Amino acid sequence: MTESDTAGLVPSEPEGEQDEVSVRRFGNCASVFCDPTTRAHRLIVLVFLCFLAFGSYYCFDNPGALQSQIENVMQVKAAEFSSLYSWYSWPNTVLCFAGGFLIDRVFGIRLGAFLFSFIIILGQVVFAMGAFLNRFWLMQFGRFIFGVGGESLAVAQNTYSVAWFKDKELNTVFGLQLSISRLGSTANFMTMPFLYAAVAKLYPGFTGLGVSLLIAASWCVMSMLCAVVLAILDRRAQRIMGREDAMTGEVVKLTDVRYFPKTFWLLCFICVSYYVTIFPFIGLGTVFFQRKYQFSAVEANSVDSVPYLISAFASPVFGILVDLLGRNLIWVTVAVFGTLAAHSLLAFTFLNPWVAMVLMGLMYSLLACAFWPLVAMVIPEHQLGTAYGIMQSVQNLGLAVIAMVSGMIVDSSGYFVLEVFLMAWLCCSLIACLMLVLVNAKQGGVLNQSRLKKD
Repeated sequence: MTESDTAGLVPSEPEGEQDEVSVRRFGNCASVFCDPTTRAHRLIVLVFLCFLAFGSYYCFDNPGALQSQIENVMQVKAAEFSSLYSWYSWPNTVLCFAGGFLIDRVFGIRLGAFLFSFIIILGQVVFAMGAFLNRFWLMQFGRFIFGVGGESLAVAQNTYSVAWFKDKELNTVFGLQLSISRLGSTANFMTMPFLYAAVAKLYPGFTGLGVSLLIAASWCVMSMLCAVVLAILDRRAQRIMGREDAMTGEVVKLTDVRYFPKTFWLLCFICVSYYVTIFPFIGLGTVFFQRKYQFSAVEANSVDSVPYLISAFASPVFGILVDLLGRNLIWVTVAVFGTLAAHSLLAFTFLNPWVAMVLMGLMYSLLACAFWPLVAMVIPEHQLGTAYGIMQSVQNLGLAVIAMVSGMIVDSSGYFVLEVFLMAWLCCSLIACLMLVLVNAKQGGVLNQSRLKKD
């Protein structure tokens, strides 16, 4: 994003004089909340901004929260069930390149956010209709539509954040967005089993499943209303302050790939080999906890959602820790090793699974905070759009493939073999981390500098 893209939201007056300016402009103290240059008004924007993606995160893991119900009602095996996650990821192997372009050049941020929110609702409704009509292929198609809107809405959310909070509270805003989004994921696991149980008493079978998924879509409607409010507030700010439309500023040039260093490709491999051990496992985890630990559906969903719940609160804390200490690559290596330990506890012991899932949640949060800034350390700023696009594309490709393979493994060999399979990926990720440590040391150690050396 260029400086002019957010110039209208960066007042020329010092921060301490903003309230005086707004009072003179609007007439009284209460009107400070109406002045788009003030912190009070930005706080109002922040509330709607944080809940813009809440519905998307809530509905993304609807299949995981209702795994046993979907498999029983729709008469599908784990491989078919896991395809509901694969179909979400497939479109994002391409759309991660196109999302920023569509916002910048085609729709604009306001129409783009609304349109992507509507696509998410459409996908969830089609998903629910597949259950209503007892057509599993229609449920898969609904998840594909849902995926088209989901990742692109995240791009729109980030664009709004930069436009309103650049040079102000941007880091805090990104942390709050992640926290609220992950609370949406946690709320899904906590509430959907109760919702389905209540609905199934009135509408048994696939009708009850469809009604439950349709009710869940109401959260997506709430998020679309947030998009409408944000569009109104953003348009008003543009009119009052004469600023330009917000843009992502992302420039994707695939020809830049030939200039990327080998450290970037090692980071891509670490990204894929790590995240495929988190999301596919959580998606299939409910039945695992029911079978191995004899948990009820509610108990299984509770423990399965722990990584999301912990990340909602731990991510800001770990972000501050990494900012203060540096040493990003060491933290990434620790996170991979800790996640390997968590999966080992689940595979080889009968220790209370809360211990392993809490550890997994902490390590997942730590890796997210330490890993993604590494890309900006090895790739020049003018190539970051391409770099992040490639990494997200490869990540979604890995998630789509491994989700399907994981379901096949569960059907053919059970969850123990699945855990061994996931641990093998973590071992590969750990080896890649150690290789990156050696390569980085030979190249000056920029990825592992302490905060003191950076300053």
